[in-house]
Amino acid sequence: MLSCPTKQLIHINCLGCGLQRSFILLLKGDVIASFYMYPALIPMLLMIGYLIAHVLFKLKNGARVLQYFYISNSLLIIINFIFKL
Repeated sequence: MLSCPTKQLIHINCLGCGLQRSFILLLKGDVIASFYMYPALIPMLLMIGYLIAHVLFKLKNGARVLQYFYISNSLLIIINFIFKL
């Protein structure tokens, strides 16, 4: 796994700390442990899937839905970061 340069330099977790481990847990099929490790991973993957569908099929109101995805994922990442401090 890649090491986090932010954690190495200033010794605090960054906003993405836990993402790699969460993704590996998800690939192994452990969805619950993946969610506890990094709660925003599954919504981020859903957002990426929706983005691809929107680009390919020009979904009605797709840009608006993607904005909501972005806002909710950003809030999840920030809340997760605050709780891990």
